[in-house]
Amino acid sequence: MWTQIDAHISQVTSEKFTSQQRRSVGGGCINQGYAVSNGEITYFVKINQASQVAMFEAEALGLKEMLATASIRIPKPLSWGVAENSSYIVLEWLELGNGNSNSWEEMGRKLAAMHKASTSEGFGWKINNTIGSTPQINTWTADWTEFYIKHRLGYQFQLARRRGGNFPQQEKLLAAIPELLAHQVQPSLVHGDLWGGNAGCTASGEPVIFDPATYFGDREVDIAMTELFGGFPAAFYKSYNEVFPLDAGYEQRKTLYNLYHILNHFNLFGGGYASQANRMIGQILH
Repeated sequence: MWTQIDAHISQVTSEKFTSQQRRSVGGGCINQGYAVSNGEITYFVKINQASQVAMFEAEALGLKEMLATASIRIPKPLSWGVAENSSYIVLEWLELGNGNSNSWEEMGRKLAAMHKASTSEGFGWKINNTIGSTPQINTWTADWTEFYIKHRLGYQFQLARRRGGNFPQQEKLLAAIPELLAHQVQPSLVHGDLWGGNAGCTASGEPVIFDPATYFGDREVDIAMTELFGGFPAAFYKSYNEVFPLDAGYEQRKTLYNLYHILNHFNLFGGGYASQANRMIGQILH
């Protein structure tokens, strides 16, 4: 497997690469991650089953889409494919550090700049991708409310029912969404899975985001998710709002947007996420 991956790296970089060191590093809860080095250059390689190659292709295209905005640091994708029984993606290696308040200020400014990237296609993306390992449907849709009902919450509820999830107020919630999302939404390029585990700073303090579930949607979905598991430093929100102020009513909408991720956590991991989702639905409808 590694011989084939080395050969692909050599092909795309036009420089012979032979991995001498392969160190296991965090690849999230879905993939295995490795720091792969020839003694001079290091790459980050994620490995999964061969059947998951489309997930890596979508990740690479998402990273490229975000890179094209020339706004925030993104690890460059080099190559991806299938080697023996595994699929893989090779990314630029970024040494992560701790950052400081200046780093998080810069993160806010640069994410706001990325969110200004738009499209005339509507809401969605050119291909489907994944949120964790769950399929994420990105069919182009002219109306944001319709997109969010059908391809985000509605789809997650459908998967959750198959898992035995019980959400008594589901239909009432879906019926209320047009009123809940009555603000004017322009399509923004969003990361799509922006929690603390997918954002950080390089050793030099430069902000970086990675592991995207990219699409064009309401930029508030990214800001809401940053608040889901503890929140980003205050400097991030302050600088973001200075560059691209959030619309009135965001505080009410963020729970609706984060419900998507809690339903997805139920679909991935089960457990207490169903009761958390039901509490959130009650809070939204209150």
